Amino acid sequence: MAVIAADQVTKAIVRGSLAPGAERRVLPGVLWFVRATNSGVAFNIFSGSAVGVTLIALVVLAVLVWFFAKHATQRLLWLPTGMIAGGAVGNLIDRLRVGAVTDFIKLPDWPAFNLADSAITVGVVLLILLIGRGGTARTA
Repeated sequence: MAVIAADQVTKAIVRGSLAPGAERRVLPGVLWFVRATNSGVAFNIFSGSAVGVTLIALVVLAVLVWFFAKHATQRLLWLPTGMIAGGAVGNLIDRLRVGAVTDFIKLPDWPAFNLADSAITVGVVLLILLIGRGGTARTA
């Protein structure tokens, strides 16, 4: 819930304070806020296919819930699972409500992204680390 709330609040602030396409320098040359939309998934892949992207997100969420249920006793598995699910739901809310995801964090030579994207990325890395250390093998 924390990821979803933080994601939706920050996107609402951006939509309320920046015009579409506008940017605001935070750390010149390093970080700025922009108001961009993404109708696809990472790097705007599958843009323009709202139904397809929504179905993919729902399937990924279902697989994630199944994986978590199967390994629910694994120590710390809730953290990356919650981050990935929260990020996916945060972006799904945007897709269903406004038809595209609001992105606003911009780094040099990198597409704009948002807190949900960050949570998904960090969650996937943590999940891989847990799996890599044999973490999911210890289920009850």
